[in-house]
Amino acid sequence: MDKLFYLTPSLCLAVAIWVLSRRHVVFTVLQLPGTLCHELAHFLAGLLTFARPVSLSIIPRREGKNYRLGEVQLANASWYNSALTALAPLLLVLIPWWIAVLRTRGAWHFEPLDAGLAFLIAPQFLACWPSAADWKLAMRSWPLALIAGAGWYAWMQYPWLRSWHWPAA
Repeated sequence: MDKLFYLTPSLCLAVAIWVLSRRHVVFTVLQLPGTLCHELAHFLAGLLTFARPVSLSIIPRREGKNYRLGEVQLANASWYNSALTALAPLLLVLIPWWIAVLRTRGAWHFEPLDAGLAFLIAPQFLACWPSAADWKLAMRSWPLALIAGAGWYAWMQYPWLRSWHWPAA
């Protein structure tokens, strides 16, 4: 409960940044820490899954009525690595949680440092949700979802799989 109480100002600030950035483009600057983490998540996941990231940009660009805050280009996005690479920003929600865990250990109270951390945490809440382009890229991995779903179904339907004793190496 302390962690949620600690994160409440950051969540409120995230909502304020989101609303204000829709009305005034100047407020998109407040999203830059989150954009950097979002694109780094794609980049690192691309390296780990062999999607071969070739470029990373966090320079906002106007596209129609909206702005693209950043992008990572991948040379080898395929069915087996697209979802893992595209949905990597979902892990960013762990950053605010980790900070909250560290800051609320033992007896605690808000300090000036926490106000600064709120401005760094708030963009992470905005950046942890994958964009529409990310979801579109993740859909390339539908065979992976099918395999995972079949594995989960087999695991749940056949209890003998859970009691299987694998041979020692």
